[in-house]
Amino acid sequence: MAGVGLDVGRIRAITLDLDDTLWPIWPTISRAEQALTAWLVRHAPAAGALASQPGVTRAMRLAVEAERPDLAHDLGALRLEALRALLRRAGEDVALAEAAFEVFLEERHRVDFFADAIDALELLSARYPVVALSNGNACVHRIGIGHRFCAAVSAREIGYGKPDRRIFLAGAAAAGVPPEAVLHVGDDAELDGRGALDAGMQLAWVNRTGLAWPDPTRRPHAVVTDLRQLCALLS
Repeated sequence: MAGVGLDVGRIRAITLDLDDTLWPIWPTISRAEQALTAWLVRHAPAAGALASQPGVTRAMRLAVEAERPDLAHDLGALRLEALRALLRRAGEDVALAEAAFEVFLEERHRVDFFADAIDALELLSARYPVVALSNGNACVHRIGIGHRFCAAVSAREIGYGKPDRRIFLAGAAAAGVPPEAVLHVGDDAELDGRGALDAGMQLAWVNRTGLAWPDPTRRPHAVVTDLRQLCALLS
């Protein structure tokens, strides 16, 4: 599928998704969960044994999501509450949750970038103000790429996440431009796509795996298989 066409001359800033746009998220999360479980085995053995059982930690996260809809925008807080629930169920000290969560976060920030990501980010940030726009809990400064962004807007900080158009409007405000002057770049057709289009932004859909665009009524302005292709379109 082709996009409807970018109006490159209108673009004055970029908002950029992080997970699965700059790096694959699930290998990262898998490593972080393994590191967390290993820490629990050493420091809270009963909780470690429980976490080692297939499906237990996911079930606890889903239960917390159902019980705490007020935290739907904050994936870190949800995970921390699930850790507390795990420790409580195992009869361990719930106060260990913060230290355990920091182990998870440390590994969560050890990302393996897509081959095109760093060069593209360098090119994009040299030409436009770039704002990180994410529902996740990755910190661009902790990862080591913060100098390429003029700002970072997260669902946790502002209280609502993609596809809510307000997070996109907050991204445009952080860049100091109106939303119609922003190109949003992201991989998720629903979270990135619908939200950016609802906010009046142009959309570049990074479709690395050949998915079908789900909305027959609206299309992205550009569809690219990687960020190198996007940089070529913008140049």
